[in-house]
Amino acid sequence: MIEDSTPGWTGRIGRMAGDSGPERVLVAASFVNRVGNGLFNAASALYFTLVVGLPAVQVGAALTIAGLIGLCAGIPGGHLADRRGARAVMMAALAVQAVAMAALVLVDSWAALTAIATVDQIAAAVGGAAWGALVVRVGGDRPALFRAKLRTFVNLGVVLGTVGAGLALAADTRGAYVALVLGNAASFALCGALLLLLPRYPVPAAPPRQQRWIAFADRPFLAFTALYGAMGLQYPVVSLLLPIWISEHTEAPRWTVAVLFAVNSAFCVLMQTRIGSRIETPQEGGRAFRTAGLLFLVSCPMMALAAHTPVLAAAGLVLAAVFVHSLGEVWESSAGFALGFGLAPDHAQGQYQGVLGLGFGAGQALAPAILTTVVLGLGTAGWLLLAAFFAALGAAGPALARWGERARPQPRVAAEAAG
Repeated sequence: MIEDSTPGWTGRIGRMAGDSGPERVLVAASFVNRVGNGLFNAASALYFTLVVGLPAVQVGAALTIAGLIGLCAGIPGGHLADRRGARAVMMAALAVQAVAMAALVLVDSWAALTAIATVDQIAAAVGGAAWGALVVRVGGDRPALFRAKLRTFVNLGVVLGTVGAGLALAADTRGAYVALVLGNAASFALCGALLLLLPRYPVPAAPPRQQRWIAFADRPFLAFTALYGAMGLQYPVVSLLLPIWISEHTEAPRWTVAVLFAVNSAFCVLMQTRIGSRIETPQEGGRAFRTAGLLFLVSCPMMALAAHTPVLAAAGLVLAAVFVHSLGEVWESSAGFALGFGLAPDHAQGQYQGVLGLGFGAGQALAPAILTTVVLGLGTAGWLLLAAFFAALGAAGPALARWGERARPQPRVAAEAAG
């Protein structure tokens, strides 16, 4: 374990990763897991179509079915984490994902892919809700700041994993693709093993005579969940919408797509903790949500304008737009951490994170259809409409934060994570 007194760059990495041993364990576990995700996600479609030999339509259908079923598991999984302990539930979910991922090397039909992917997505939803609750336990008094640090290493892990996937894609052999699948399975297993190093945090007691599914009666939090899911449309703007726009509507060279991905990832790695450290309370989160909406209000018209400029200007506009959009992404995610944790009671963090995950997942499922039909269908006007949509969502942030805090007259008590 890296101690703060360690000299040189290793000491700086240790301080950046966290202020305590448990924080660093969770950062390491998250990093390992995301390296594995980067290995697999970048090449999964090609594995299923080229190696397994399934038609792309069947692959898409299987993954869509699995994703929709998995969305339903987050809330009960989070409730289980609140009652049985977030660490135990998270480790069980990771074990299931490790087995499911390894089983993908045996897939030879659409039915088998659908079944295994569904098991994986159910475990992922349960684990995601438990992970949010575990962050609160480990992060202690400042879970939003700790989550910002986690996201920095998450982005770095995905980048490194994607580089590894690129090497396998260059080899273009069955063995290389299988190695990516098994590498991701190993990352789940190693992530779960690392969680054994965490202490067994006490489970916060629920107030007496409280209803079981309190998150569904929490109107401010449900409103935030809807806003957060809708604002989540900003993520596929860079990964899906902009690449299509560049290739079909601008004079910018196609290599610009690769550059914009690099800019987006690098900016998030470098700025997440710096900005997130200043956004901790729900009120700060509400203002950050508004700031994110204003930044998207600037970035989307810049992307649209690239279709009406010469090649060099188009490339410059796109890169500048991605820079602004990435800044908005960091503010938006930091706002999500502050509001998502700050508006949830400590004894029901898992359940609340499950509700938030359901809203975000639903938004991500609808995003491709909305962005490709509405924005691409309307062209420049679609981009301007999208910009106004993001700005309107962001403008609701401060009022929503005030509403949420009024519904909780007592100060939020931090989780007794130090135990």
